[in-house]
Amino acid sequence: MSTESEYALAARRNNSLTSFDRFFAFGLIALVSLGIATAFACLGAWMILPFAGIEVLVLYCAWRWIERHAHDYELLTIKGDCVEIEVAQVGRLERFEFNRWWTQVVCARDGGSLALRSHGREVEFGRHLTNEQRLFAAGALRRRLRGSQDRHRVVAETI
Repeated sequence: MSTESEYALAARRNNSLTSFDRFFAFGLIALVSLGIATAFACLGAWMILPFAGIEVLVLYCAWRWIERHAHDYELLTIKGDCVEIEVAQVGRLERFEFNRWWTQVVCARDGGSLALRSHGREVEFGRHLTNEQRLFAAGALRRRLRGSQDRHRVVAETI
């Protein structure tokens, strides 16, 4: 049995809809908007069509941005003397490693930002968390980085 403790903290976007549900909602809204615009165009108010097209285009851009960022996440793992941060954003994966005993947790008093710092490098963590969740995560990380409690337990949290 390993004597090293392992701790994992995951932060991801709050997606209330699946990809299919987002696509369905976009299609339904676009269909209704263009249908109403077409009906008014048939009645002689043809200037509504370009504005409805612009509305659907802007909606598509917003839908596309949400879809691209839907699978973004951050994963912080403490295993033995190593702290590893994995950041996945728009399909790009970055990994950062720090020595556990030299790593500092830097958190604003209001929870507006949370970062880990060591040897002149600083990595932000918790972009997808609320201020209260960042404050909770900062406290948990400080305890885990300094303490050796739960030596035989694997702990994972998702915020």
